[in-house]
Parts: sequence; structure tokens; C-alpha cells
Amino acid sequence: MTTVRVELGSRSYPITIGSGILTDVGERLTQLGISSSIALVSNTTVFPLYGAAVARSLSAAGLSCAEIILPDGEEHKTMASAERIFDAMLRARLDRTSVRVALGGGVIGDLAGFAASVYMRGIDFIQIPTTLLAQVDSSVGGKTGVNHPLGKNMLGTFWQPRLVWIDVDTLLTLPRREFIAGVAEIIKYGIIWDRELFDFLETQVQNVLDLDSGPIRHIIRRSCEIKADVVARDEREGGLRAILNFGHTIGHALETATGYTSFLHGEAVAVGMCAEAELARLLGIIGAEEVLRVRRLVGAYGLPSAIPGDIDLDLFFHSMKLDKKAVSGALRFILPDRIGNVTIHRAIPESLIRRAVEQAMTA
Repeated sequence: MTTVRVELGSRSYPITIGSGILTDVGERLTQLGISSSIALVSNTTVFPLYGAAVARSLSAAGLSCAEIILPDGEEHKTMASAERIFDAMLRARLDRTSVRVALGGGVIGDLAGFAASVYMRGIDFIQIPTTLLAQVDSSVGGKTGVNHPLGKNMLGTFWQPRLVWIDVDTLLTLPRREFIAGVAEIIKYGIIWDRELFDFLETQVQNVLDLDSGPIRHIIRRSCEIKADVVARDEREGGLRAILNFGHTIGHALETATGYTSFLHGEAVAVGMCAEAELARLLGIIGAEEVLRVRRLVGAYGLPSAIPGDIDLDLFFHSMKLDKKAVSGALRFILPDRIGNVTIHRAIPESLIRRAVEQAMTA
């Protein structure tokens, strides 16, 4: 097993990465001093695969467990689903000493974390991410939330977990499309922070796609290290943490404008990264060859790079302007000046943004 720490003073926590460790989670929770009732939140896809193993581990450690199973899919990341969690916990008479365990991908982690942050003014929660995207991104850093019809993650909190427990074996049952979508966030880390990681992804395409354990554990660990470093420096996105949003301004607008039904989150981020890299080229801050490397790597992993030609552009730009990262109505873009580094840009002319979007529609 490998451990990466998120250093946040008294709220620091470990990210444990290993193989076949789901059955050890109960013992690990008792080592953390947890002896309360557990609310195990999962979905109809993940729970049949791993729910019984986790529940047995909790029971063997003497922890009682209430199971809360939600429908699968981004369209269920809503306040209504959060209320289902609240209802189930109240019916089970779980109190403020209880602990919520999120078993699933990013949607379950965000929902369970959000519910934990407001239930009885906040209870502890544990992340057990089962998708690549959740393992390298959404489970780390304490962002929680639900979607609103007008925008993604418009309602949310910062609430750090006590533990992130990553069993890489869960990737063996992950649908191929979901796995590839998770690679997008790893490519993002290479572009914003670590050129060597980007280079590694270029040379290891087939090994990563074949789920070779060495490269897989390396890219998960390195991604967690980068995310942990950024979060430790800027927990609440007052400055540096904003760089993690590269690809997300256009990506989130794409998800919203297509009703969360056409693109997985990682796929939308991949399209967003290509479009935002093109915007950086139009601004003259990155060369065409670097943009081409981004597009080639995205394509090498089978990720989309183009905005659909039939998208409702009015709805798309309306969704973008509602982006929660906007400041005083001005969109904020994270743009690369080279592979391995990005800078924050505000007040970019809308005409230039439209040119970048139109280029992405014909890519």
C-alpha cells in the first residue's frame, strides 16, 4: 500500500492506495478511532459489486451499518437525492457521532460528502472511490455538492473526509468508457503541473489502457500527490486551487447544455481542455505545437476533443456565464502557457471565446 497525505493541520487525512484492500476498511476505521454507526452510501451499480464486501468488513470491525442505495448517474446528483440520504439517516436514528462512507464514483462522493457536511451541522465521512476519475480527483480535496438545473455543482460545501481509501482493483469492473473518462483528469494534471506526467502518459498509452498495474498505480499516486499539494496550499480556492479547473469552464457548460446525458464528466473536461488550449493559442500565450500535443494525447486515449456541431450555442454560452468561478460576471479561464504550467486569465473578449468554441466545433 501507498499513502499520500493531505496536509491541512488538524484536518489532515491520508489517501491510501492499494490492491485488494476493500476488505480491510473496517479495521482501518477502527484504527482512526471510529466506533460509531456507519451510513454506507452507494448506488445501484456499485453496491452489488462491492457493497457486501465493505459491509462485512465494517461488521467484522464491530461497526453497525445502515445502507443507503441511490440510482446511478449524474442526473441524480440533485438536492432530491441528498434529501433521500437525510431521510434514511433520520429513520435509522443516526446521530452526529455517526460516520458516512461514500462507496462509488464522483456523484456518490459529492452527494455523500454534501449530505455529511450539513447533517446535524456536519459529521465525519470516508471516501471509497471506485472510478478512476473519483480516485484521482473528486474524492480528494473536500469539494462536495449537487447540481442545479441552471448549472453544475451550484450548491455545495468544502468538507474534508477523514480518509480516502483507494482499491485499484475496482477499476477491473469499471466500464471502459468510464475508465477512459477518468484519464482526462490525469492528463489535466500533466498540463497544469507536471510535464513529466504528461510525457509518461504519452509513452504509456497502451499500458494504461491495458490496466497494467505499474503504470496505473503510478498515475493514480502522482495525481493524488498533485491534488494534495494544491489543496494543502489553497483549500478553498482563493487562488492556486483554481488551476484545477482547467478544461472545466467550457466542460461544465457543455455538460449543462447537453443535459448531462451526452458526455461523461471526464469527456466534457477533455473537450474543454482542447478548446481552452486553443483559446490560449488565440491569445498568443502558447504555441500551436503544444496545443497539438494536447489534442493528440486526448485522442490517443479515445477521448473526445470536439464540441458537437448541433449544440445550442445560446444555451451553451448562457450556461458558461453562470459558471460559479466567474468573478463580478467576468469569466475566469485557466490557460496553459506551456505543458506543465497554467495561468489565470480574466476579462477575455467574448468574441475570442466564441472563436475558440467554433474551432472546437470543427475539430
